Amino acid sequence: MKQTNLLPFTQILSIMLFFFAGISPINAQRAEITPGAERPELYLDLLKGKSVGIVANQTSILTHSQNKHVVDFLLEKGVNLKKVFVPEHGFRGDVDAGKKVDSSVDAKTGLPIVSLYGNNKKPSTDQIADLDIIIFDLQDVGVRFYTYISTMHYVMEAAAENGKKVIIFDRPNPNGDYIDGPVLKKGFESFVGMHPIPVVHGLTVGELAKMINGEKWLKGDLNCDLEVIPINNWNHQIAYNLPVKPSPNLPNDVAIRLYPSTCFFEGSIISLGRGTQFPFQVYGYPAKNFGEFTFTPVSIPGMSTTPPLQDQLCYGVDLRNEPVTHRFTLSYVIDALQKSGKGETFFKGYFNTLAGTDELKKQLLAGKTETEIKKSWEADLNNYKKLRANYLIYKD
Repeated sequence: MKQTNLLPFTQILSIMLFFFAGISPINAQRAEITPGAERPELYLDLLKGKSVGIVANQTSILTHSQNKHVVDFLLEKGVNLKKVFVPEHGFRGDVDAGKKVDSSVDAKTGLPIVSLYGNNKKPSTDQIADLDIIIFDLQDVGVRFYTYISTMHYVMEAAAENGKKVIIFDRPNPNGDYIDGPVLKKGFESFVGMHPIPVVHGLTVGELAKMINGEKWLKGDLNCDLEVIPINNWNHQIAYNLPVKPSPNLPNDVAIRLYPSTCFFEGSIISLGRGTQFPFQVYGYPAKNFGEFTFTPVSIPGMSTTPPLQDQLCYGVDLRNEPVTHRFTLSYVIDALQKSGKGETFFKGYFNTLAGTDELKKQLLAGKTETEIKKSWEADLNNYKKLRANYLIYKD
């Protein structure tokens, strides 16, 4: 029979419906992206007869099932779910960055909620003794200093030490289409940077988990019994619009794309908009030479209760019209540093922690251009890209 290039009637009808709804066929295609959590045919059999814990928060939803939470879905399917572990920002994603996350009991399900942020970043032997499997299902944003991947590392390490299996429900990386920034140097490890990877690492959590295992980055060169439930219909060049904000101060796609660049202001005297409704999308300081745009950080419960430069009128730059295709840049930090005229006192100690090296600060103070600074990263990034290729699940 002669083949034709005609689309099936159902697909034509679907595209017509999207047009009438004002949605492009490109977005219609994106709607078919299926995160690991939404592929129960690949994991429910693995959970039968097992005692299960899960690392989850407000992002752990099944969008194809009216935004049903994965915890509710697993319980409906008869999975013996024993407890929920939660990362920075808590189970509901409403705890400010760096603030204590308390253990508690979920009012809806009665399940114990165990905090993995604060003094207890790594599950203890007692906390996982009654489990066979730990599921990890958090929406990451693909940036080294976003702490969900550090939580994943500690969960894998605890599981490896205690003979437990980890199953990653993989989700798309909204910054997964490129790689940039300095690679973390030995001696600069912290909870906002545990691995020798660039600021923008270009991996999903599933791919990074494979790298952590493969490169023996767990304590004692341990190997975690790991399984990744992959995403369907996604690759690294497909844009992904997050259905739920991943944390209180990343409210939209623009903030998520700007985050790798503007987060460096956390290690400076500059406000990046915490205490406004547009954090990570502006920057400024209480001095008129910083720009014509003005904003005043205020206390906002659930977002930022004590923001830097609180109640001070800041002058600066509004980045909200930046395209969502925006990539990592040092231009904002260079601009603010020059306008401040403060030299060394522009920076706080946390800057080197975020950078994962002390070289970036030295380069900025020396007046190096962005092009010159990025040139200095090329060799490290090229080596990293070769390493990364060994662990990719999805095409570039």
